[in-house]
Amino acid sequence: MDSELQRSVSLRLSRRGDRNNQNQKNKDAEGGLGSGGDLPQDDPTKIVWKKGLIRLVLVAGILWMLLILIVLLFHVWSCRSSLSFFSAICNKESKVFIMLDTMGLVSRPQHRCSIPLADDPDSVMIPRRRTPDKIVQNLSYILEDEPVYNKSRPLFGGHQSWMQRDESFKLNSTMKVHCGFMRKGGAEMDTVDVKYVKKCRFVVASGIFDGYDVPHQPSNISPRSQKLFCFLMVVDEKSFDFIKKNVTVKEDNAGGMWVGIWRLVLLRHPPYDEPRRNGKVPKILTHRLFPRAQYSIWIDGKMELLVDPLLILERYLWRGQHTFAISRHKHHQSIYEEADAIKRRKRYARPLIDLHMKIYRYEGMEPWSSKKRTVSDVPEGAIIIREHTALNNLFSCLWFNEVNLFTPRDQLSFGYVVYRLGGAFDFFMFPNCEYNSLFVLHPHNREHSSVIEWVKDLGELKGKGSQMKESRGGLGLWIPYPGNLDMVVLPPVARTSKAG
Repeated sequence: MDSELQRSVSLRLSRRGDRNNQNQKNKDAEGGLGSGGDLPQDDPTKIVWKKGLIRLVLVAGILWMLLILIVLLFHVWSCRSSLSFFSAICNKESKVFIMLDTMGLVSRPQHRCSIPLADDPDSVMIPRRRTPDKIVQNLSYILEDEPVYNKSRPLFGGHQSWMQRDESFKLNSTMKVHCGFMRKGGAEMDTVDVKYVKKCRFVVASGIFDGYDVPHQPSNISPRSQKLFCFLMVVDEKSFDFIKKNVTVKEDNAGGMWVGIWRLVLLRHPPYDEPRRNGKVPKILTHRLFPRAQYSIWIDGKMELLVDPLLILERYLWRGQHTFAISRHKHHQSIYEEADAIKRRKRYARPLIDLHMKIYRYEGMEPWSSKKRTVSDVPEGAIIIREHTALNNLFSCLWFNEVNLFTPRDQLSFGYVVYRLGGAFDFFMFPNCEYNSLFVLHPHNREHSSVIEWVKDLGELKGKGSQMKESRGGLGLWIPYPGNLDMVVLPPVARTSKAG
């Protein structure tokens, strides 16, 4: 028994000795670096630092590749998106887009298509002769109301009677019509701007009212077009102040104000209470604001022009010998379809839209059908391309008079005026997909609207609600109409598109 106990103790002691010897050897090996050992070892902190650096580089590389992939995927999606905000991000001139296009990863959105443009603005031949005035040879404008209205306050559009309106649609070689700019009716241009626009023969015009936007600089403008065209941005005083606070405005030696290529043209004393109706003044009456202009291209203030204006004139006017061009609406061909969409989207007072359409229906305006000579009665009015002939100027006056008398939704009035002129007014209505390829559409800083747009019932406009009515425009909706509208039934409307 004792011998077994002694043997166990001796084994433990021998094992402990072996461990002590091993530890001593390890210590000697570790101390070999300072004492002439054979195998040098790194400091533990250096080992940890090297491993951390390698991991950091690997993680950063992976995150960088993921970021590039996300950017490429977002770029592809934005270029295909139908949302204006995101499609505006997609820069068609960027190296990223060109690379993606080469790889076949980017395709044009379905609502856009290629435009058969000339290759070089410098090669475009400008017609030596203007289109002759054959139907209307002498057009002048009414500047003062008749004596019966002298006691009333001056209105920009005048106090046009129903008889005067009816007579204005009867074409003669010499005509005198209402066309805005009645004396003391508002929309006065500064003297410095009046002097400047007298030299403008080729005009790209746009407008911003109620401070809802800032000018967007056109792209791809050739040196020839920069010299040939006046780029005129018409603004009211509120927008002028807003632009000065948000972008750089430079003043030239003559007192003119500039934002990049755009010359700001200030209209003082807006003629209407509604900003939307004020915006129709430069849009439709371009020939009245710039009377020396021979050709003009109107674009809405939210648009960034992507195509050289000389190429636009060549494509839409000179090539087909047209004098007036406008895009067709993307969804609607009948004004009654458009009116229904306006009501559903709450873009103007529903009962006033109905009253507007009842008057047109009473006067014989049929819904669009394939039997009509036009491809559509409803334009996309954000771009208007025209030669300023007497007949085109007359059409613009008559179109504006409808906007002045009824609602500011000018897409409802365009087809009606075409109808009343009985086929004498010829124009080119080009595909909507080309329209979408001419511009980048930028979102407004805010929507401009008036309280009357939300009215659902005419009863809301009685009593104190009458303050919501436009006091200087749309008066044709409040002046007794000479016909009986009670029995008028508007045509049924079937929605042709979910977006319409």
